[in-house]
This record gives sequence, C-alpha cells and structure tokens, in this order.
Amino acid sequence: MKTKIIILSFFTLLFVNSIYSQTRTTVNASNSEISDNLDLKAVASIFGDSKNLEDFENRLNNPKYKISNLDLNDDRQVDYLRVIESVEGNTHLIVIQAILEKDIFQDVATIEVEKDIYNNMQIQVVGDPYMYGNNYIYEPVYVHSPLLFSYFWTPNYRIYYSRWNWGFYPRYYSFWRPIPIYRYHRNVRNWINYNNNYNYVNVRRSTVAVNLHRNVRANSYEIRNPERSFESRNMNVSNRYELDRTRSSNSNNRANNNNGVTPRNNSRSEVEIPRQNNQNANPRQNTRTESVTPRRNQSESNAPRARQNNEKTPRNNSQRENRNSNSRR
Repeated sequence: MKTKIIILSFFTLLFVNSIYSQTRTTVNASNSEISDNLDLKAVASIFGDSKNLEDFENRLNNPKYKISNLDLNDDRQVDYLRVIESVEGNTHLIVIQAILEKDIFQDVATIEVEKDIYNNMQIQVVGDPYMYGNNYIYEPVYVHSPLLFSYFWTPNYRIYYSRWNWGFYPRYYSFWRPIPIYRYHRNVRNWINYNNNYNYVNVRRSTVAVNLHRNVRANSYEIRNPERSFESRNMNVSNRYELDRTRSSNSNNRANNNNGVTPRNNSRSEVEIPRQNNQNANPRQNTRTESVTPRRNQSESNAPRARQNNEKTPRNNSQRENRNSNSRR
C-alpha cells in the first residue's frame, strides 16, 4: 500500500511540474516587449537572400526559420506576416503586415528601395512606430546585390500583393507557438548574414516611400490597443535602438557590480593558498624535528650528571680509607 502511495505521489509531482513549466514558458513568451519578437536585422538579411517578394514572404513565415515570434492577437500562435508592395517611379515600398483576423491587419515594418539617377540603390528597413518607436531604421549594405533587384525595374515587372488572408495560407505554412525571447534571439541569429552590414540611422530618406505608406498602412491592432504603443511601454526612450542601448548599459552595470565581489573571493584564495603551500608546511615539520632532536640527544645533557656522580667517588673512597685506618689502629 505504501508503495502505491509513493508511486502515485511521484507521478502527481511530475504532472504538476509539467503544467508549471508550460505556464511559465507561455508567460515568458507573451509578456515580453513586443519589439523583441521580430528582429529587423534578420528581416533585412533574408530580404537580401530572396529571389523575389513571394520568396521573401515564404522565408518570413517558414516554420523552419522562425524569423518571427509575434503573437499580437494573443491566440498562442505566431501571426502570419503578409507582404504587399506599392510602386511609384524608381521607388518600391514593401510593407510587412501581421494578419490578426479576417481583413484585420497591423503593419510591422516596411522596406523602402529607391534608385537614384546614377542607378545607385538605397535600402531602408523601417520599424513601425507603434511597434518599435519613431525612426527605428536600418540600412543594410549587402556584400552581393540582391537578386530581386534585377527584376524591380524591368518593363514587365508585376507589383506583388500577397493573396493570403486569415484562415487561408500557403501549403508550406503551419502554426507554431511563440517561444521564450532568449530562445528566439538565439535562433534568429542563425539566419542573419553577418557578412552584410546593418547601419542604424534615424532619418527616412525617401519622401516618395513615406507618401506611399500613408495610403496602405494598416493599424487595426494599434487602434484597439493604444495603451500598448512603444511610447506607453517604454517611457524613457524614443525607439528600439535607445532601448537596446539602455539594456546594454544596465547589463554592464550589473556586471560591474558582480565584479565587486571578486576581491572577496581573491582574498579568500590568497589566505588559503599558503595553507596548501609546501614551503609553509615545512617549517611546521622542521620545528617538530628540532624540538624532538634535543630529547633524543639527552646523552649530552645527561653527561654532567654522570660526571657529578664520578665526582662523588672520591668522597666515598676517602671515608672508606678513614674507616680502614681506624680499624688498623
């Protein structure tokens, strides 16, 4: 009977621990800073590796890559990110939008590509102000010119507009749950091409792209949740870049505070090392041998006593002689 009770207790404990760990993981994933869940450097990197915008959308949503960890509608499933494009002259505006419900979208970021009169291309990846704060912008400098640029300015180019919507997704796509932020960051770094450069700037260079964005921007989630804007979530910084710097500074301060404990540990080690040092151990052994040596060499110290006994011999002899002389008399 006792054995059964122990077994039941063991399995009950395992069940409770599994439930607790699942709950803890969900809390960590959903309660984090929203902008932690989509790395714009990773977005810029896979954009440069894509053959076209359809391929780019595929990479954004492929469960193999897990580029996004966004769950804006809190349904415990990472939101599908659709890609739409708007073009005017030499300017291409690529908008990334999260699908939250049927025909309900929220802008996440834009990619703005513009070619000047010298055929030089300018690329900016811009985080949506609601998600990342104002003017959170990266300018990628690619080692190799992206393949999709070769199609952007061809005469027969077709503007890309994603056909996917709520409940209607491509075959390769399957839902996955948000993961804790530390795991997401560890994973997404694997998909960033660090041979490219990702330069932070705080100015949008294309006025045409800004005007195009006004016509297509979707902010359904922002309207429903104004209290969750970046400004409301982070009172002392203006955008994600400043937030990262603040976090880095706080991390360095904690590291410095932790280093303050080091002298105590060193002082302990300095005290303990002499105890283990053979040089300091030898004097103890030497003092013992030196103190024992005189005891073993007592023959020298006892010698005077023997001599004192020898000195008494004449006295004994003299008494005997006197006695003999008296007897003779």
